[in-house]
Amino acid sequence: MTWLTNSDWQSLLIRTLDIGLVLILTYSVLVIIGERRTLWMVRGFVLLMLTSVISSRLNLTLFSFVLNNLVIGSAVAMALILQSEFQRFLEQLGRGELKQLIQPTNRTSSTSDTVIDEIVEAVKELSQNRTGALLIIETADPIDERYFSVPGVRLNAEVSKELIQTIFQTNTLLHDGALLIRTSRIMAAGVILPISERTASRQLGTRHRAAMGITERVEKCVCVVVSEETGSISLAERGTLNRPLTSSKLKELLEARFSKFVEREPITPDLRHLGRTFWFQGSFWVSQLTRLFVLDVREKTREKK
Repeated sequence: MTWLTNSDWQSLLIRTLDIGLVLILTYSVLVIIGERRTLWMVRGFVLLMLTSVISSRLNLTLFSFVLNNLVIGSAVAMALILQSEFQRFLEQLGRGELKQLIQPTNRTSSTSDTVIDEIVEAVKELSQNRTGALLIIETADPIDERYFSVPGVRLNAEVSKELIQTIFQTNTLLHDGALLIRTSRIMAAGVILPISERTASRQLGTRHRAAMGITERVEKCVCVVVSEETGSISLAERGTLNRPLTSSKLKELLEARFSKFVEREPITPDLRHLGRTFWFQGSFWVSQLTRLFVLDVREKTREKK
């Protein structure tokens, strides 16, 4: 490669630096987001951008035009979906906390504790006011919506006791259905669940039978039920009701379920694994773009001769 001029080497260095900065920025976003299900969406967006760059290099005009517009639309959609994550990213960037941008921290424990506290406080208030409620809490992978009779209204809101209490007020349209909670988010409200076919006590209402019904079909969830008549708290798991419960006992049971989930499926990405992945992928793309650059220089050299 002695035929490369100084300007060619400078151009190659700039391109390599450009790719490296993009990889670092992408890695920082993945660390900030930190949720396994969302990581696939971000990786898909990165792949879309790389495909757009390659199509532009190959002069695929129409395909490149479609991809560029798709990248812009996807960026806007992700900015709306991941508002809180991008806000945290910009705040850390503004404060100059560069180390936190590239070093993942384990937020799972504190996040799960906060979510449990919010749920328990809301259930406690609902129980005292004898307001009926039904909450589905996922303890593993997302539940397939085909298990629901009606999937309900999508919310994708942060878990808070105020929101939970508001939804189950009798003058709201969604109070009759169940609330679906996934990690730290309320994914949907007004979810209609299948009723258990087991013979049960006549004291059990529709909410209790629905909690038994969904947990009979799906093992990776638990249901919290508040009785509208008595205000008693129940926890359904694998088709069995644990009742009546105090708020402290409910918290203890939920903490046990969440801790098992954390051990089985850590949300925070592993630094070494992501580092290796980005190293190999980055090396591959750098080598491919370097190869294209060298071939381009060779072609120009032949034309000059």
